[in-house]
Amino acid sequence: MPLSLSETTLSDLPNGVQGPGYDRSALTPGILHVGVGNFHRAHMAVYLDRLFATGQGRDWALVGAGVRPGDAAMRDRLKAQDWLTTVVELDPDGLSARVIGPMVDFVEIDTGQTVARMADPAIRIVSTTITEGGYYLRPDGGFDADHPDMVSDAAQPDAAKSVFGMILRALRLRQVAGVAPFTVMSCDNLPENGHVAKQTVTGLARLSDPEFADWIDANVAFPNSMVDCITPATSPREIDMVRDRFGIADAAPVVCEPFRQWVLEDDFPLGRPPLEVVGAEFVEDVAPYELMKLRMLNGGHAAIAYPSALLGHHFVHDAMADPLIRDWLLALERREVIPTLGSIPGVDYAAYLDTLVARFGNSAVGDTIPRLCLDGSNRQPKFILPTLADAMKADLPIQGLALEVALWCRYCAGTDEAGKAIAPNDDNAAELKRRALAARQEPGEFLANTAVFGDLGRSEAFAQVFGVWLDRLWSDGTRATLQRYLDSGN
Repeated sequence: MPLSLSETTLSDLPNGVQGPGYDRSALTPGILHVGVGNFHRAHMAVYLDRLFATGQGRDWALVGAGVRPGDAAMRDRLKAQDWLTTVVELDPDGLSARVIGPMVDFVEIDTGQTVARMADPAIRIVSTTITEGGYYLRPDGGFDADHPDMVSDAAQPDAAKSVFGMILRALRLRQVAGVAPFTVMSCDNLPENGHVAKQTVTGLARLSDPEFADWIDANVAFPNSMVDCITPATSPREIDMVRDRFGIADAAPVVCEPFRQWVLEDDFPLGRPPLEVVGAEFVEDVAPYELMKLRMLNGGHAAIAYPSALLGHHFVHDAMADPLIRDWLLALERREVIPTLGSIPGVDYAAYLDTLVARFGNSAVGDTIPRLCLDGSNRQPKFILPTLADAMKADLPIQGLALEVALWCRYCAGTDEAGKAIAPNDDNAAELKRRALAARQEPGEFLANTAVFGDLGRSEAFAQVFGVWLDRLWSDGTRATLQRYLDSGN
């Protein structure tokens, strides 16, 4: 009979399952977090759980919050188990489970109650994990003032529906009461997430009260951060696994890789938990860390995605077990990606690359090549093309980066090496396929897609190298072309 997870059953956890190493009744809230999904519980909540176990920072417990119907369902599941979560780390050397308890409450999904809790002086940080799409951005990255949610919140600031409208209302209440503003801490996986959050909060404020927007700009901290931990979705399979393997009935368990990274700008006027004690890094500038992740991890995913798909690999760990794919990734990162990065004190790029190879090869995570291939027209301009542009400006090698783009082009043609059709997985799939097929005769046709390549597509040097690699992919095949790059030594 599996153990029903609750505060009263913590003392009866099955053998091998660790529980919170602290008295949860001694915790007091200091952080309100909006978006209590899997990533938050695998990342920030685990850091806090570890911190509380050291006896430090126990006045920084979590209060959950949300704005979507799905948040209400999560609240119901967690409330039934006293806000506890089972976190299973997918270590290929053996899975491990731990019950964590840094959350002490979860506000009902109600605007008034959420605003009131944000306005509580005990809350010194309001954090968010709401996905990139939750920040109301235009395609160019600016604030989308015309979004219906923003128009509604600007017209009725006292009846806000978005998290940003709620933040504004709570900040106003604190200002009127003479209570210092909380720090707004984005934990979403997007570059300059603090700047993005500030842009949205001040942009919304400016629609109804420009003076208040100026006050926020001058008085509210929005630290940037870089977050990292591969966290798959929870399905009935994971719920069953936690029950059958670890003997716990948990309605909302989390599974994740054992690797975590959290780098934050140290800008918290009302204080912060001492997370450096448990491995978080506080720095003056997060940007170099973000660039490392974007180019080495996200760019590395793109580099292995398309050749692996063309060769018929489905799982990422199977692709990494293919020596050719692994060696291609290592060569590209060492020869062409790392040279575009500036030095970061205390960071060893070679060691970080070794960690990436191990993470990509983790069979327990079960990541898939089709997932990595998704949305190339959006991901290539973020993860590959800026590296290529910087390499060209610095007169660094671009052979491998041009080959990566050629591999994407070959993939966009719609069939793998065995002639099997590749299902469309990009909003612009039809246009990409048309251009990719035309590029067999005229490579510049693919690069003429200005929405993707911009001015880079007009570079003769890039076009020449791209064309050579694309021709070889069609004539010699993916394996022979990758091997040619490896043998070239440049």
